[in-house]
Amino acid sequence: MNQPGDVIRILSPEELPKDVRSLPADHNPLREGVLMKHQVEWCKLINAEDLCAAEKGRRTGITYATALDDTITASSAKEAGGDDVYYVGDTKDKGLEFIGYCAHFARVMACAMAENWNGIEVFLFRDQQFDQVGNEVATKEITAYRIRFASGFQIVALSSNPANIRGLQGIVDIDEAAFHRNVQAVIDSALALLIWGGKIRIISTHNTDKSPFNQLVKDSRTGLQPFKIMRITFDDAVNNGLYERVCMVRGWTPTPEGKEAWYKKIRGSYGTNTAAMKEELDAIPREGSGVAIPSIYVEQCMHEPRPILRLSLEKEFVLKGDTFRRRWAEDWIRQHLNPLLDGLDPKLEHVFGSDYARFADFAVVAPGEVRQDLVRRVPFMLEMNNVPTRQQEQILWRMIEALPRFRCGAMDATGNGQTLAEYTADRFGHGVIQQVTLNDAWYRDNMGSYEDAWRDRMLDVPSDADVLNDVRALERIDGIIKLPKLKVQDTKDAGLKRHGDSAIALALMWFASQQDVCEYAYHSVPRAGREQAERPIKTTAGFGVKKGLW
Repeated sequence: MNQPGDVIRILSPEELPKDVRSLPADHNPLREGVLMKHQVEWCKLINAEDLCAAEKGRRTGITYATALDDTITASSAKEAGGDDVYYVGDTKDKGLEFIGYCAHFARVMACAMAENWNGIEVFLFRDQQFDQVGNEVATKEITAYRIRFASGFQIVALSSNPANIRGLQGIVDIDEAAFHRNVQAVIDSALALLIWGGKIRIISTHNTDKSPFNQLVKDSRTGLQPFKIMRITFDDAVNNGLYERVCMVRGWTPTPEGKEAWYKKIRGSYGTNTAAMKEELDAIPREGSGVAIPSIYVEQCMHEPRPILRLSLEKEFVLKGDTFRRRWAEDWIRQHLNPLLDGLDPKLEHVFGSDYARFADFAVVAPGEVRQDLVRRVPFMLEMNNVPTRQQEQILWRMIEALPRFRCGAMDATGNGQTLAEYTADRFGHGVIQQVTLNDAWYRDNMGSYEDAWRDRMLDVPSDADVLNDVRALERIDGIIKLPKLKVQDTKDAGLKRHGDSAIALALMWFASQQDVCEYAYHSVPRAGREQAERPIKTTAGFGVKKGLW
């Protein structure tokens, strides 16, 4: 049986996702008209059946309705149907969102809580594994979030998949099941909960027609599996009042014209990628092999959080003038980038990959150090949104100048990125700056090796949800690993979208590390001389950088 660990601290409200924090203080889900028709039907189903599954379109409110039902259940006495609840999401942010909703519902409905409850507890969940005769063989501690009620029951949101789901007794919610590291193992383990009278709710959008989640849905509809299936599409939610609920939470005034524009915007955001739109919104799984690089490969290469240095500027910044922008960027570099560069290992060769973007997505730069065991370790990453090309150049060149034993860099030279890549090659040498046109031919020749690097643990990257989502966005399309046109939500800023940006930067970094290029010849310089101008010197690899005056 899994045992709870010690409480680490109380979660602050500022740590909850923006969607939870934006709920009005008096937002009562039990008020007439707040829940939509399909949310009410889902709550009725999960109270009537032990095994339920929802195949859904994104953001249709099923997780929200589940959190409400779970709050009522956990705060109820045993004789009234109370029980422990465990939420297992596919990402840490999903767990935070879920537990945040539960805490809000508990406060608004004045549920009875333990006398010493003053917030959401962050604690270490002991994930115990046993052999066939009951001996404990392994224990892993997982960061989890918990609300404890005076009823004696609790709601626990786990930040990652427990290996021993069988040890969770009570009600288990498995959210976005199709995107878990090992979907079939999750489903098989969950079924074992029935032995002790548990209940299982599986909630997910589809992840191609080849996923075990889609197979579970099909088998249940034919009677081969005992789950009761409910299907909720984006249009179902819209017809049931989704737009009006969005307006209520956001403080907008709903109008027929606004609803039409909002609906067209959501549908139009998928562009020509109708297969993705049907899967994401209409719960119609697309054909194909789906995710090219499974999460388990990526997560095994994420050993610790490392800096993800982000620079996101307002549109008006470009109007400030070149002199102001350059001085501002120099100050930003001194404060934020230089300390990271100073921490690089001078004994190791360094490379980098750079994916260009100007407005819509993120420009991402991924430096990499080539360790003695040939693992490419990424010490930090740069993300730039709405940063003028000249300032991207300023920041990128500063990094290149400081990379110890710099060997090679690979830059996205597709479209607008060609200018920055060409200027950088002129500055540092065309032999060491690879200008890469990202097309099917390049993906076909190079992404197979990149996939192997993840599988063989030859990469060591920062532990970060956006990096994970970016790499997971890669698909095998017509036999080639590349990005579909679909964009995903950035986890740190709800107003920004991503298009696999760090996945491409890391692929280019891996590509650069495989090039047979001589390293730069560098002359050491005191820190005080860092701000002096620089003069290129010829080396066998191209142009190196020599500190000094012109």
